[in-house]
Amino acid sequence: MSDKYLWFKGIPLPAVDFIPELLREEWENFVFKDEDVLIVAFPKSGTNWLIEILCLIRSKGDPKWIQSVPIWERSPWVEAEYGYNILKDKEGPRLITTHLPIQLIPKSLFSSKTKLIYLIRNPRDILVSGYFFWSISKFVKKPESMEEYFEWFIQGNVPYGSWFDHIHGWMSMKGKENFLILSYEELKRDTRSTVEKICQFLGKKLEPEELNSLLKNSSFQVMKENKMSNYSLPHGQYLDEKNGSFMRKGISGDWKNHFTAAQAEAFDKIFQEKMADVPRELFPWE
Repeated sequence: MSDKYLWFKGIPLPAVDFIPELLREEWENFVFKDEDVLIVAFPKSGTNWLIEILCLIRSKGDPKWIQSVPIWERSPWVEAEYGYNILKDKEGPRLITTHLPIQLIPKSLFSSKTKLIYLIRNPRDILVSGYFFWSISKFVKKPESMEEYFEWFIQGNVPYGSWFDHIHGWMSMKGKENFLILSYEELKRDTRSTVEKICQFLGKKLEPEELNSLLKNSSFQVMKENKMSNYSLPHGQYLDEKNGSFMRKGISGDWKNHFTAAQAEAFDKIFQEKMADVPRELFPWE
């Protein structure tokens, strides 16, 4: 499992754009500001959709920003060298993104009033989405089959480690006034109401026409066609685009098309065991 991963403090990370010395420096020295907004999610939870929504909240529904600046520059990844170099010199309120488990996030977060939005998703859908995504990625170990990836996911031998540990770690923030938990499923089911909830959390107000523009321009189809959001700009640098695309389906429940009955039963058992201490209302798919 070690090839094509950078193992840092027991967590497997992509081998591209991640440097142990930089991760240590960030943990010690990166300063989160009170006016920052941090998006946290395990990979394949709908992170880029949430980034797009937050960008459109910031621009009051005007799509010019999302159509002219790549998504990884609008809300850089703090753990990646490229993102860190943008963020450390950026003035004013920043949108920041991370997949990091809580123990690796720069420690200044916990003494700041940074607004933190944690996005969760049915881990079965994350597993399936991850299998197809990492299979076309050029910067991590590729699974040979869904069966193999299923075992990797259960064991936490996938990029950013165990989903179960990730949830447990960040749930320690639950109840803090600067921490909002959202689910991919509620975003899909009622995007308008969920966006209004995000606006309320951020202290923002959108007029009806601004909200309508946000909903239109953050839709899966519009994002898939926006070269600033669909990761087509690197032109195959990170993904084998002949065998798939960064944005695949954007739906809930696709796991039912890929899990065997035995896998579904095994996953249910593991989920019940590992998440017994987490409130059920956090899991709208259960």
